[in-house]
Amino acid sequence: MHFEQAFKLDGQTAVITGAAAGIGLAVAELFARQGATLVLLDRDATVQQVAQRLSSGAGAQSVGLVCDVTCSDAIEAAVAQAVAVSGRLDILVNNAGVGLLAPALEATEADWDKTMAINLKAPFLLARAAARVMQRQGRGRIVNLASQASVVALERHAAYCASKAALVAMGQVLAIEWAPYGITVNAVSPTVVETALGKQAWSGAVGEAMKKKIPVGRFAQPDEIAAAILYLVSGHAGMVTGANLLIDGGYTVQ
Repeated sequence: MHFEQAFKLDGQTAVITGAAAGIGLAVAELFARQGATLVLLDRDATVQQVAQRLSSGAGAQSVGLVCDVTCSDAIEAAVAQAVAVSGRLDILVNNAGVGLLAPALEATEADWDKTMAINLKAPFLLARAAARVMQRQGRGRIVNLASQASVVALERHAAYCASKAALVAMGQVLAIEWAPYGITVNAVSPTVVETALGKQAWSGAVGEAMKKKIPVGRFAQPDEIAAAILYLVSGHAGMVTGANLLIDGGYTVQ
């Protein structure tokens, strides 16, 4: 296959969670340019406007669904609707996540449960629902958005670190179980990403101090994360499964 052609997604249907903003939006925009049919999930109703814009701009068919990924019934309905769009499901990007930060002695049980529900349980349920379709097709690509917090400890991140480390481990189990069906399962683990939310959370002195801890001296850009995800779902990455791709500017190798 021609090098550039292997990155094209024509004829493929991709489900992306948390697609209304940030990394999810960057992935949606890139996938649209590559020709994918998109089913975009988000709890924010603006996801429908994003889908409409991508349909008219990039020319790829896009559908936006308001979806609570912590609800198993909503997940099953969303996957069914995705299949109804084109009769298939080729790619799942589990991007939706939450970071509720507090010192361990002050963290609430409710925040712990919410973190696990969104960051771990939802990706599992979505992956399983998608894999049932992919298994019948004999091919599929699943990418889970983890974090550098999946491999290193960060203060005030007890629930977040636990959820992301578990997400990577869970994905590795799925990778070996589903490899015989032509399904790959990988994780991408960024450092701080300069999304609108990231810029707000890491502005000023806090952000500058964090940048000094990253060898390359800066935060990641959403487009950089999206490009890595495109590789993992592309025709070039059929032998890559169970991986955790760190995009952290060298933060975790210190």
